[in-house]
Amino acid sequence: MLERYHVTTSISGHYMIRKPSFGAPFPLLVGFHGYGQLAEAELALLQQIEGSSGWICCAIEALHPFYAKKGGIGASWMTRHHREINITENIAYIDKVLSELGQRYPLDGTLVYHGFSMGATMAVYSALLGQHSPNAVMLLGGAIPREHERLEKMNKVHIARGNSDILYKKKEYERDMAKLGESDVPFVHCSFPGGHEAGEMYLKSAGAFLKQVNNC
Repeated sequence: MLERYHVTTSISGHYMIRKPSFGAPFPLLVGFHGYGQLAEAELALLQQIEGSSGWICCAIEALHPFYAKKGGIGASWMTRHHREINITENIAYIDKVLSELGQRYPLDGTLVYHGFSMGATMAVYSALLGQHSPNAVMLLGGAIPREHERLEKMNKVHIARGNSDILYKKKEYERDMAKLGESDVPFVHCSFPGGHEAGEMYLKSAGAFLKQVNNC
């Protein structure tokens, strides 16, 4: 007879910060990378968004590293295997990072989550399930989890997709915009030339959105 048990243990997570040289207190932009990436990739993306230089940019690295193609190292937020447990653990991890950031840096209370690809799903989970309520959520090339219908806690959303993205399909993009509308969540959408990536048009649109959020 086979039996399965769950044991809670502790592991170390990692995050990276880019802090402005002046202008404290700072707004906080927290990013979640895509599947197979590390925090460095997401931090680089956050820094490319126009106007982000005045924000503390924080890229949180997923807890599950693995060897990717060609010997590189990547990380994943979760798989279908033990998904609910992974979500709970990820949210506890993110809450702890944000609490630590609040103790370490002078923050002005403005919080925006940014997620790319699989990280977009994690940004949504953080907004809906976490202890720290964001002013806005930015989603690039990644879907809103199907199990969540009421999305009010996201407050305001920037949702974007490259026109030729084969991983985040047009029908998913349209479905997600419909879900935001059904929840009466104000959103800005950006469809830009390119694939599963951040194009120049996206970076400008995302920058304008950040400016709007910070000026509210």
